[in-house]
Amino acid sequence: MTWTPWTKVEGDGLDFDEILYEKCFHTSSQGGVARVSTNKPHKLNTMTLRTVEQMFRAFYDANHDPKVGVIVVAGVGKHFGAGGDVEWEKWGLREAFYNRYPHNRLIRLSRKPVLAAVQGYCLGGHNHMAYICDFTIAADDAIFGQAGPKVSSPADGFFVPYLTKVIGAKRAREMWMLCRRYTADEALGMGLVNKVVPRDRLDPEVLAWCEEMLSLSPGCLEILKAAFDQEMDGYAEMGTISSQFYPDWFDMPEGKEGGNAFVQKRPPEFWKIRDDEAKSRETLIERYEQSLGNAKPKT
Repeated sequence: MTWTPWTKVEGDGLDFDEILYEKCFHTSSQGGVARVSTNKPHKLNTMTLRTVEQMFRAFYDANHDPKVGVIVVAGVGKHFGAGGDVEWEKWGLREAFYNRYPHNRLIRLSRKPVLAAVQGYCLGGHNHMAYICDFTIAADDAIFGQAGPKVSSPADGFFVPYLTKVIGAKRAREMWMLCRRYTADEALGMGLVNKVVPRDRLDPEVLAWCEEMLSLSPGCLEILKAAFDQEMDGYAEMGTISSQFYPDWFDMPEGKEGGNAFVQKRPPEFWKIRDDEAKSRETLIERYEQSLGNAKPKT
């Protein structure tokens, strides 16, 4: 046997309910792999602040374990994940999700190489978590895409423009601004993933890549990862741009509409909100002109 069985890590602050944290070790090199899996298959592995805080503790442990050479991020069940939990975000907690231990920052600042093992849906926050990883291996049933403008989520920060480094500017804008979805083969052609394999070969393929990394100098891999990640330091952090454009976004009707529509399973009415705003503005102008005695006669 090349690998020991996956063993759940518990105790010392590592008892989790929204993630599954495991380790296994290569019997020849004796190097190890830590696997951090979103563990909410009943909700498509969507993330909340609690999920990300638990990921933070798992990543901290893996990065400080000298026997671990690679960290794998995965999802329990049929799907890698569908991003942030919109039902949870609806209650005004979305800002905390983007500003407190963001999962992308955990990966960027990780000392150890991080590999995403993707199956099923890989949408929203899970999609940009996957492409921020050093490597992404996808099952042939994987579906990739962003959903921000669909659910009133004005994501910004380094992980948005960083996608241009991965798949090019035109494709990156297409993915983020049009919310299209892409098959595993399309993602491979775009350079979004490193390799596509049949679903039943995903775990063995991931371990094969881990085995290859464990045969190399772990210190050199850590330096190279930091060197590649360094370019992301030139980008603004999350929330910088959106806070300038719409500092009260989450209290605005449009900021609430996407999440409300998603929960109520109806199409969002973004342009009705804009139309109401336009009518309110026209009424305000008309009242102002009337106060000056300059009201235009109605026809």
